[in-house]
Amino acid sequence: MTDIVSADWVADNAEGLRVVDVRDGWEYDAMAHLPGAVSIPFDSFRTGSGDSEGMLPARGEWADLLSANGIGADSEVVAYDDHHGVFAARFLVTAELLGHDPAKLHLLDGDFSSWQLEHPTSNEAPEVASTDYSVEPPASTPLVDADRVAAVGGDPDAVLVDTRDEDEYAEGHIPGAVLLDWRDLVDDETRGLLPREEALAVLESAGIVPEKRVVLYCNTARRISHTYVVLRHLGFTDVEFYEGSLTEWEAQDRPLESG
Repeated sequence: MTDIVSADWVADNAEGLRVVDVRDGWEYDAMAHLPGAVSIPFDSFRTGSGDSEGMLPARGEWADLLSANGIGADSEVVAYDDHHGVFAARFLVTAELLGHDPAKLHLLDGDFSSWQLEHPTSNEAPEVASTDYSVEPPASTPLVDADRVAAVGGDPDAVLVDTRDEDEYAEGHIPGAVLLDWRDLVDDETRGLLPREEALAVLESAGIVPEKRVVLYCNTARRISHTYVVLRHLGFTDVEFYEGSLTEWEAQDRPLESG
């Protein structure tokens, strides 16, 4: 499964990793980056076109992007950003949904701002040899459609989770959804995940427990990517991912609750 790893772990294992910086290209160039990191800006894999669902890139576009950056199908990848990991998580979830082995996908705990406090950075872009990355979607997937999301309200063993902020939730959310702002699982001081027991307590307070099937949504599947990675890292085994999220839900003229 996609997991969350410490800065020290990344530093110790750097030679065996392909490190991916998903910040804007100008940040990568002007503000330095992790040594050996390649630049794959967030906007470069958010196409929402082709043969994939929601905002996932077309398979051919994804394969070309990873190939050009020296990432192979068997590469061990760690991704980071400078926004508590939410953009990097989207990269990793995209990779998982399009068939990369999730056991080889890692989110840096923290972000670039926290990394540079104790670890070296670089202004040199690495030279990488291109690969022939091929996309092979997995046999099973956490992706669910709007009909399955709508049915969650009738299942006492499931919980539908809105990972947006409180104002967005109040303005309109899918009926029956509980609110869990994805940032509630992040420590503003360390810029990484809350300590395990604190994170589990936050989740439990919203009715999100490992014994239940958890279905996630936001607006465009970016924020749920972070929550998905966190839940899997914490040991939740039954987590579903509504890629279409509210963008699709509203386009289908489905009902919303407010307040």
